[in-house]
Amino acid sequence: MRGRPHPLAYLLALLASLIFAAHPAAAQSILRDAETEQLLKDMLAPLVEASELEPGNVEVVLINDGSINAFVAGGQAIYVHSGLIGAADTANEVQGVLAHELGHITAGHAVRFEERTKAANGISILSLLLGVGAVLAGAGDAGLGILAAGQQAAIGSFLSFNRDQEAATDLAGYRYLSGAGISGKGMITFFEKLRGNEIRAGYSQADEAAYSRTHPLTGDRIQVLRGLLESDPAWDTPPDPELQQRFVRAKAKLYGFLAEPPRTLAAYPPSDTSAAARYARAYAYHKDARIDMAIAETDALLAAEPDNPWFLELKGQVLLESGRPREALAPLRRATELTLSHPLIAGLLGHALIATEDPANFAEAEGVLRASVQKDRYNPFAWYQLGVVYEARGDIPRARLASAEVQVMNRQYPQALANAQAAEAYLPYGSPDWIRAQDVALEARAELERVKNRR
Repeated sequence: MRGRPHPLAYLLALLASLIFAAHPAAAQSILRDAETEQLLKDMLAPLVEASELEPGNVEVVLINDGSINAFVAGGQAIYVHSGLIGAADTANEVQGVLAHELGHITAGHAVRFEERTKAANGISILSLLLGVGAVLAGAGDAGLGILAAGQQAAIGSFLSFNRDQEAATDLAGYRYLSGAGISGKGMITFFEKLRGNEIRAGYSQADEAAYSRTHPLTGDRIQVLRGLLESDPAWDTPPDPELQQRFVRAKAKLYGFLAEPPRTLAAYPPSDTSAAARYARAYAYHKDARIDMAIAETDALLAAEPDNPWFLELKGQVLLESGRPREALAPLRRATELTLSHPLIAGLLGHALIATEDPANFAEAEGVLRASVQKDRYNPFAWYQLGVVYEARGDIPRARLASAEVQVMNRQYPQALANAQAAEAYLPYGSPDWIRAQDVALEARAELERVKNRR
């Protein structure tokens, strides 16, 4: 027969759980796609202008996560889950979500979230210390009571703060949609979808359940926002047909990339000859190693829109990844030209040039890859390919600098520091690459010190 656990043991175990809970969640994988990133950027631009933030300073990052979510985690970046794109039916719905998340940025909620978390932890730790004191004094039940009351106060304080933030951000989202002249219908329909999902999942919509939620009751949010948005002059503004077409294509593309081929072909059967369906099927066939069928879909897309850079990129990608890099060069060169050397497409062209294994192509590869990383330094794939070119040419210092760039992004700080220092030692003194090697070494060293201090 087991005896009742000692109250002090319970308190110490809970303290350990609080400490572990403070550790950040594991990083989620980021999806990079030139077309989708440009679409999200264009969706966001009028909202940023209405918010009076600096244009171009807010970015949208696509996360590979099937749940319906978007969030802000510090800085001026909005993280959108792939599941949200899949759940939305219109570009206007996504814009409603972006407007809401933009409100979190303008209000500085990420910073205030950390402050409020510390405040809630302060209540928890204080109650824990008082509870331990009561237990040591011999009043075990009183100690547990103090602990329970403190935890309830901490949780209640935190959740109330979060609900207030969400309600305020809903209103900010309304203002930005209105200021941009964008209808709020999408915001309402997306909230209705969320409410339907909550009901199907068994989450109570009753008022008495509101105190235990991180967000206000969805029904209440809809009621408040509907009253504001329906009276807004932009309510009956028709959606942008071009933006909607781009959204439907990007959504299909994402589905084809992430879903298993049979699911994609069931959702987008061959009888559907729309551009979106062909897009999805091209990815499905490519993943299923049916290369001729994938190329047939891309050729059909290009027959209708021969200068569509995203279709050209897709054809080049399919050819390259199917072991036909020479054939991939023409569509990728054209896509790079049409997008003014978009860093992701230029990086893919550089990879194709290297994959030909023809040294005559390496000078062009170096040029497009350098252009890629100058526009988007946080592109480990392009840095890796650039390192391959440098090594093939015998330029070991720059090859080691490219390796350091990749390693610091992958949080391999000891290796990044070693390669950056080796590159700095042999690069021309004062050159841009020499200065960059110093910067990477400083970044890696600072991260190593931070890890050391945490220990």
